[in-house]
Amino acid sequence: FLRQSEIKHGRVAMAAFVGWWAVGAGLRLPGDLMEGISFASVPSRGLEAWDAVPGFAKVQMLLFAGLIEFHDELFYSRRGDGLHYLRGGVPGKNMCPGVFDPLGISEGRSEEAKARGRSVEIKNGRLAMIGIASLWMAAVIPGSIPSILDP
Repeated sequence: FLRQSEIKHGRVAMAAFVGWWAVGAGLRLPGDLMEGISFASVPSRGLEAWDAVPGFAKVQMLLFAGLIEFHDELFYSRRGDGLHYLRGGVPGKNMCPGVFDPLGISEGRSEEAKARGRSVEIKNGRLAMIGIASLWMAAVIPGSIPSILDP
């Protein structure tokens, strides 16, 4: 259970870190976030960008993440090798179709290569958790992280 939780939190932290970096670097999607709010109008600082997102859009993101979680647990019980991660299955294995590796790139990999990939993912997730926590603290408490300069 703890390894599964670590992997999921690491994946979220990796996405959050890349998202924070992309917004800070000025990357924007074309079009509108919602009617009347363009992606270009979103501020380029992390928490300011999150605050600019309307509450309805935040709820939509959380519902989508919850739907993926629900389907992942549902597919664990009905598909695959039948081993849930709490019953000896592989932690971090995505059972929700199309969420991870939709092109089937990892299908031909050996079990050793897959095990190494899982180990690398855990390590990168740990680093991303430290990274996003550092960005968050630097945004909330200016000067708290010496290596992150205040704009």
